[in-house]
Amino acid sequence: MPVRRILQLGDPLLRTISVPATDPASVLADLRDTLHQFQDTHGFGRGISAIQIGEPVRVIYIEIDGRSYSLVNPRYDALSAETFSLWDDCFSFPNLMVKLLRSVSLRLTYTDEHGAACALDAEGAFSELIQHEMDHLDGILAVDRAMDRESLMTREEWLRHGQP
Repeated sequence: MPVRRILQLGDPLLRTISVPATDPASVLADLRDTLHQFQDTHGFGRGISAIQIGEPVRVIYIEIDGRSYSLVNPRYDALSAETFSLWDDCFSFPNLMVKLLRSVSLRLTYTDEHGAACALDAEGAFSELIQHEMDHLDGILAVDRAMDRESLMTREEWLRHGQP
């Protein structure tokens, strides 16, 4: 499948609320190929949502800790009240870091690429990644969640400061 252009900050389509997916196969293949190309080009990246390649459907593709996840029509069952702060980045603004809060853990239900019902529990970095991608499905960007006006930094400055 083709590598797709990743929409960039300022593209109004990124603010679209995605609709349920009915045939996720081709978009999942495009998400996987686009993620791999981004990783090859930028040296980082763990997940991508369909809206980032211009497909406003509720589909997320993630690769983390040697596993891949195809999340079709995901929904939260639970988000922990306990939060942690972190510097987040995004394929749609790869040179910008945003300090924000995320829930420490979550429970998610979804269907996989074959239509099977699935559930997963996630903590820490995996939980944060899922929350980031779930936000995309609702038209929310990491910059919308910045803790304050001091919580934005270019990647170059973030690296220069030792990744605070």
